[in-house]
Amino acid sequence: MRIVVTGAAGLVGSAAVQHFGATGLTHRDLDITNATAVQKMIADLRPDLIVNCAVIGVDECERDPALARAVNVDGPANLARVAPSIVHFSSNYVFDGRDERFYATDDVPRPINEYGRTKLDGERAVAELCQRAFIIRSSWIFGRGKESFISTVHRRLRAGERVRAVSDVWASTTYVRDLVESVAEIIDNNVYGLHHVVNAGVCSNETFALDAARIVGADPQLVEPASTGEVHHTARPRYTPLLTTKPLRDWREALAAYIQSEP
Repeated sequence: MRIVVTGAAGLVGSAAVQHFGATGLTHRDLDITNATAVQKMIADLRPDLIVNCAVIGVDECERDPALARAVNVDGPANLARVAPSIVHFSSNYVFDGRDERFYATDDVPRPINEYGRTKLDGERAVAELCQRAFIIRSSWIFGRGKESFISTVHRRLRAGERVRAVSDVWASTTYVRDLVESVAEIIDNNVYGLHHVVNAGVCSNETFALDAARIVGADPQLVEPASTGEVHHTARPRYTPLLTTKPLRDWREALAAYIQSEP
């Protein structure tokens, strides 16, 4: 199977390229918001499957809604129009998090920020334009290759650095290796449609950091709890763990595996 990965420079994209032995396209290689360029590139490469990992993040979406819509909605639509089959990644942030429960694929999305709104519109566009679409909602993805809080907090704590960790926002978290392996299984089984793929359990950035401290033998007092309002510029939904049909291993086990995999 010939596979093309867009957004190949990012955490999920680079992991997908490695796992599938795919052709990776960064933004420099292909601007997915340019419909003509997309059509030409896909005609040249003739993939059997496109894995779209291009995305604009939460705070940048709020600062530039037009760019958010271009990358999170229009770009995926451009790909879906020409894709024989497509994997498109979405987010737990399509939900408002007002109910303290796990959210299922059939729950009604009610996003509270521009990121969530554009991710929801993007997944709907892909589903409408490509019958052989796999839409994967995931949450708080961590792994090597991204300088996010949850991807790097264990290193910071091991070095004795004090960290501020949000304690009042809760969600699922997902080790990128587990994510890509699960998506590969979904593809192999031709299970088209909407899926939630996350590690089992629920955490905040604070509980995640405390477990990272335990694993690396750091002083838990280095973890300073903070509210989301103190740390984030853009509102996050308060409680959005995802309910899955096939749970992955517990996030604590996945975090330990990630830390132990580093040199």
